[in-house]
Amino acid sequence: MTNRPVRIDQVIPSIVERDAVSRHTLEAQRVLRSMGFVSEIFAGNWGPGLEGRVRPLRELAHEEGGSQWICYQASIGSPAADVVARHPGPKIVNYHNITPSPLVEAWMPSLGEEVRLGRRQLAELAPLCELGIGVSRYNTAELDDWGYRRTAVAAVMMDVSALDRVLDRRVGDELADAKELGGSDWLFVGQLLPHKAHEDVVKAFACYLQLFDPDARLHLVGRPSCSAYALAVRRFAAQIGIAGSVDFAGSVTPGELAAYYQAADVLVCCSRHEGFCAPLLEAMHHGVPVVAYGTAAVPETVLDAGIVLPSPAPVLVAAAAHRVVSDPALREVLIDRGRERARSFTLESARQAFSAAVEQVLASAQ
Repeated sequence: MTNRPVRIDQVIPSIVERDAVSRHTLEAQRVLRSMGFVSEIFAGNWGPGLEGRVRPLRELAHEEGGSQWICYQASIGSPAADVVARHPGPKIVNYHNITPSPLVEAWMPSLGEEVRLGRRQLAELAPLCELGIGVSRYNTAELDDWGYRRTAVAAVMMDVSALDRVLDRRVGDELADAKELGGSDWLFVGQLLPHKAHEDVVKAFACYLQLFDPDARLHLVGRPSCSAYALAVRRFAAQIGIAGSVDFAGSVTPGELAAYYQAADVLVCCSRHEGFCAPLLEAMHHGVPVVAYGTAAVPETVLDAGIVLPSPAPVLVAAAAHRVVSDPALREVLIDRGRERARSFTLESARQAFSAAVEQVLASAQ
C-alpha cells in the first residue's frame, strides 16, 4: 500500500441532524474533504433534512487496491458494521462508546441486544482496522483492550458556541419569569434512557427540596427514547410528591436548549455510563456549574472544572448542588474553570486532532 487513498468514505448505522454522533459525522466529512479526499456518508437510514447529503448503505462501492478507505462511526450494534467488515478497503473505527448491556436491557431488551452486538462487532473489527479513534481516553482504552493495533484520541467535533446564536426568547422569558418567584433551577440534559439514571437526579432533587430550597425546579431535557423508563420516572416523581417541581421538557430545539442553559443554576448528572458527555461541556460553556457522578469518562471530561462525586447518593448530590448554588466564591471558581475547560474543546481543535490521527495512520500505511 504505497499510494495515498483517493477517498475516505464514512459508514454510520443511522444519522439525524441533532444527534451528537451524527453532527460529528457530518463534521468529519467536512474535515476529510478539506484534506483532499472524496468523502461520502453511507447510512442504513437517516432523518429529515439529510436527503441528498447521505447515501444509502447499499450504494457503498467496493474499490480495490487501497484507493478507498472506510471510516465507521460506531455507537450501536448494526448490520452496518458487517458491511464495513466485508469491505475490502482499509478501515478506521471512530468509537463514540457503546453502553454495556446490563445498564439498559432490563428496561429495553431490544436495546440490550443491540449494544451487546455492537461491542462484539467492535472486537471483531479490531484485526481488520488500521486505526481506532476514541472520542475520549476512556473509549480509546476500550479499543486497546479489544486489540486495535493503533489508537488515537480525538474529541467529539461539536460547536458549543452555536447555541449562543439561537436563543429561544419565548422559552427564555418563561424560565426567567419562574425564577423571579424564587428558587433555583436544576438542569439535566440527556435522552430518557435507563443508563442516564434520571431517577437518581430526581431522588437528589427531592432531598434538595426538603433540605435546602422548597421552591427549586428541575428541568429534564431530552427525548423519551425508552417510553417505559420515561413513564416510570414521571410516576416516581409523582409518587414522592414533587411532580409539580419537575419539568419533563422532552426533545427541544437548539434555541430552547440555549434558554435552559441560560436559566440553569447547576447541571446535575448522575449518569451511570458516558463515553464523553457533551452536555457537561455545553453547561461549562454557558457558565453553568457542574455536579456529576464520577463514573466512566465523566471525570476525564470534567477534570477540576466541576464537582465530581464518588457516589450518586441523593443526599451527597443534593448537598453538592446546594454548595454550588449558595457559595458565591465556589460558584465563580467553577464557572471560570468550566469556561476554560470548554474552550479547550473547540471545534477547531477537535478537527485538528481527527485530521492528525487520519494523517498519521495514512503515513504509517504507505
